[in-house]
Amino acid sequence: METHQLRYFAAVVDEGSFTAAAARLHVSQSGVSTQVAKLEHELGQQLLDRSGRGVRLTPAGEAVLRLARSALATLEAIRHTAAEFAEAVRGRVRLGMIMGCSIPPFLDAVADLGRTHPGVELSLHEGHSDLLQAQVLAGALDLALIGYAGEVSPGLEVTVVVDDPIAAVVPAGHPLDRPALRLADLSGEKILCLSPGTGLRAAYDRSCARLGLVPRVDIEASSPVAVQRLAERGAGVAVLSASSVEGAGLRAVPITDAGTNARLGLVARPDQHSPAVRLLRAKLEAALRAD
Repeated sequence: METHQLRYFAAVVDEGSFTAAAARLHVSQSGVSTQVAKLEHELGQQLLDRSGRGVRLTPAGEAVLRLARSALATLEAIRHTAAEFAEAVRGRVRLGMIMGCSIPPFLDAVADLGRTHPGVELSLHEGHSDLLQAQVLAGALDLALIGYAGEVSPGLEVTVVVDDPIAAVVPAGHPLDRPALRLADLSGEKILCLSPGTGLRAAYDRSCARLGLVPRVDIEASSPVAVQRLAERGAGVAVLSASSVEGAGLRAVPITDAGTNARLGLVARPDQHSPAVRLLRAKLEAALRAD
């Protein structure tokens, strides 16, 4: 069985005739017919019903077509992967990420770059989002994953990968374990939140200010995981984004009047043309959007 036989077979089905398939493939009609017939002979099954005006798939042809398309797609992916290695992308990428970042798709994409492109030298730097934006603008970093509220710093391109409302995170059965809350309902509670300079904290502060409330935080941490663990232990009510909540027994209660969302985005300078940076950016965007 040859790859071109599968390709010819799929083309005949797509175009509806041997003539149209031959024109698309830039080969003779007899060549297409011969190769499809050879494929049928090797498989011992008629794949196409040629008795009418056009061609129709037989039951065996329908089953084989699905596998043929899958095989052709796999071969194309192999070619693209080999081409990436042939291009031998090289260079240095200085990547920033928010403090305490433990997002699996982000870390997977970073690890994958090292495996598939050994010629790319990657350095990873943690920091608060405000600092990371300043470092990208100054050229100290090439690319950064940041949390923010509102807009990013002027002069940066951003790809938004998360745009989430903030929520009150409490253990199941807590007095605030309700269908929804307002920010004023948190008064009198100990508030757990991320440190200043993070997108989540900015969303909380701005939401309070818009309603004329004083944004109070009793315990700060740099990692959402740490804030959640404290909430699990009854240290207070955590203010986090709804999608970041993990852990048995926790409830993310929507805050209906918050007004400002917490965002996660990849920022870079518009003039960034390094092939290595573009490659990592594409991998990160694909992984985070898929997640």
